[in-house]
Amino acid sequence: MTDHLITHLRHVDLAVPDLARQRSFFTEAWGLTAEHSDTGIAFLAAEGSPEQYVVRLRQAVDKRIDLIAFGAATAADVDALAARLAIDGVQLVSEPGTLQSPGGGYGFRFFDNEGRTIEISADVAIRKHREIEAGESIPVRLSHVVVNSPKPEATRAFYERHLGFRLSDVLMHPRMGEMMWFMRINAWHHSLAIARGPHPSLHHASFEMRGLDEYMRGTGRLLRAGVEKIWGPGRHLAGNNTFSYFLDPHGNTVEYTTELELIDEDTWHPHLYDFSQPEVSDQWGTANAMNEFVAQRSFNDPDKGLFVAPPV
Repeated sequence: MTDHLITHLRHVDLAVPDLARQRSFFTEAWGLTAEHSDTGIAFLAAEGSPEQYVVRLRQAVDKRIDLIAFGAATAADVDALAARLAIDGVQLVSEPGTLQSPGGGYGFRFFDNEGRTIEISADVAIRKHREIEAGESIPVRLSHVVVNSPKPEATRAFYERHLGFRLSDVLMHPRMGEMMWFMRINAWHHSLAIARGPHPSLHHASFEMRGLDEYMRGTGRLLRAGVEKIWGPGRHLAGNNTFSYFLDPHGNTVEYTTELELIDEDTWHPHLYDFSQPEVSDQWGTANAMNEFVAQRSFNDPDKGLFVAPPV
């Protein structure tokens, strides 16, 4: 695919056994706003984002990623992507049509190579949003989603070939080889990253804060509230963004970040970074060391939603 029809990341949808507890965490601790909620489902918006919601939570027996949603500029682009995927033998979950989720729009769903449900949509109504004020330690937007994959090279190839993602940077280790691929769909350094892991699962979902002060205030607020931090605060080399990783009530890793790098796509060349070098993981040297404990928590539980489409 030579043209780039996907424009941005919209939202990540999670199924959880305890909806009330998860919703309470994301609204009372994390700083999202509950809107459009219905029985068994909660739609959570970021105050600074034009997206109708950045997280959808669904009550379910099994914890899983329900869906990762991306935007396209026009309905014609949605149709073009769906047609190409079908020709290439990618399994569609739904044909392009009117969406029933908040904000409506026009879109379709399909399974990626490992069975995650992906949605592409256009013409979704813009949510009334606002500029986050200085000192306000709540998310501006959903920054990026990172998934674990036992066959990451194939997953990278799927997103490059079928969806027009571009490689920004790669993390490697002298003994383990290449371990993480940062993929972009616009000038942001990454909207999706793929980590080598023992099974398909959510590695983490990241939320952009207004700036360094708001990022640190948010990190401190969560620590005071007793939310378990597993890594940070620090600043990565790949993407040059800050990081503070916490666990939600169901063991998913969620991140506060800020200052993710905006790159010049005409001149950018991917780097191969050796993350056994401490400054690659954390330029500041302020975070706890990346060790086996941190890595295992980010492996998460095996996703039970592969090749099973979530309810609309």
